[in-house]
Amino acid sequence: MSRTGKLPVIIPDKVNVSIKDNTIAVEGPKGKLERYFDPAVSMERVENAIEVKPSNSSRFARAMQGTARSIINGMVQGVVEGFSKKIEISGVGFRAAVKGRVLDLNLGFSHPIAYAIPENINITVTQNTNINVEGVDKQLVGQVAASIKSYYPVEPYKGKGVRIIGEFVHRKEGKKTA
Repeated sequence: MSRTGKLPVIIPDKVNVSIKDNTIAVEGPKGKLERYFDPAVSMERVENAIEVKPSNSSRFARAMQGTARSIINGMVQGVVEGFSKKIEISGVGFRAAVKGRVLDLNLGFSHPIAYAIPENINITVTQNTNINVEGVDKQLVGQVAASIKSYYPVEPYKGKGVRIIGEFVHRKEGKKTA
């Protein structure tokens, strides 16, 4: 059995959790999230905590116990604190700007890139090169950051491009002349 899966998810006072069949809905000060889980796991509320247990003794059910518990913990954390990813753009003439619900990126191409910002995601740009992606859904915040990065990933020689802060970029040595 999973050690992570055995731990209960503590529910803070300001969070409402409802469990119906295998769908869990979490509502808090920052927003509301709802997610369906495979029937291989069962969830129950015990006082101010949620316990996740495998429905049977199959290997898949035991694996899903830890996964489901981790996702539920992320949901609770998201509606209380929220999640954010910081992105940095480096390169001559590279910049970003938010225009309504569209992120406008100038990344050295012949055309600007218009990225439609999904619902429940807030994007702010500071100094034209620093982007902050915020939201309550951990997976969606990470996906938006990865999508923005995919337009111009950091190249290994000069280091210019779009990078997520905290991510390691392997730099290469340039061409040597004799």
